[in-house]
Amino acid sequence: MLDELRAALSGGEPLVDGPLDGWEKRAVLGVPTSGSTGEPKTVLLDADALTASAEATHERLGGSGTWLLALPTGHIAGVQVLVRSIIAGTAPGVLDLSGGFRAMGFAQAARPVLAQPGRHYTALVPTQLSRLVVGEGPGLEALRQFDGVLIGGAATPPKLLEQARALGVQVVTTYGMSETSGGCVYDGEPLRDVSLRTDDVIEISGPVLALGYRGSPEPFGEWFRTGDLGRLRDGRLEVLGRADDVIVTGGEKVPPVLVERALATVEGVLEACVVGVPDDEWGQVVAAAVVAHDGEPSIEELKAVVTEAVGRAAAPKLVRFVHELPLRGPGKVDRTAVANAFR
Repeated sequence: MLDELRAALSGGEPLVDGPLDGWEKRAVLGVPTSGSTGEPKTVLLDADALTASAEATHERLGGSGTWLLALPTGHIAGVQVLVRSIIAGTAPGVLDLSGGFRAMGFAQAARPVLAQPGRHYTALVPTQLSRLVVGEGPGLEALRQFDGVLIGGAATPPKLLEQARALGVQVVTTYGMSETSGGCVYDGEPLRDVSLRTDDVIEISGPVLALGYRGSPEPFGEWFRTGDLGRLRDGRLEVLGRADDVIVTGGEKVPPVLVERALATVEGVLEACVVGVPDDEWGQVVAAAVVAHDGEPSIEELKAVVTEAVGRAAAPKLVRFVHELPLRGPGKVDRTAVANAFR
């Protein structure tokens, strides 16, 4: 895909299926959304947006460098690794994901990348980071040598971030989507020329915005309304999850991400997914799927921690311990599958 993308960015054949009409003719790339809410759409991006994102990323990370592609190129995060490599004039390393993600495979793919002069980067989803950190073997040793490790695609458990950074991994959390050419907020701060505002729902403006959706009569305007809840504190963005994921239980609104963060502070909890389950009395009840290790914490402890951190209404009424959370897309938890497991 690298050569085709390079040609498209230079004015060649766009990487979009089918003819383009009207405002769509500026597109060089079509990327599917994750489809986490409703049917997936195709996001159309032009060369300016993709390039602006890549250049701003290198500026934030401290300069251009050589990238290791460890994500599928069917999603914007993988595509952007290639765009950054093209802009930097470097040849990316490629991790073979056909057999799944393995720490040893990551270490082997990283070796020739790290042998190149200059700076070195990669991008991962939280599940990949967890496997490298928990393993504490050659994969972790390789990861520690990268000058920047972008983590996105899903919320990263705070304990995992703390552990990775304590082990010397240069983790940078990212927030963004196909509609913003990938991550456009790093460690809570927007990239150059990216603006944020929120009325509970996050809106984004700047040169990284996509043109619009394939088949839509109109392109995006100056501001893109994400559908994610968030708040700005001293210029830093705190993402609170999808607006349509909010649980309304007994008339109280509970953002699942706040409950998940509280659960993640409990000793023995690796990660958690919190969803709303229909209930005749409460409308919805808070349900938590919890991945634990070294023994399961008590449900009473989990409820007490959430009550103290978020409030009584947020304490999960249903708790189920699982070996792993179901995933969809590039590391995103499949909340629909989790909710269905409680029904």
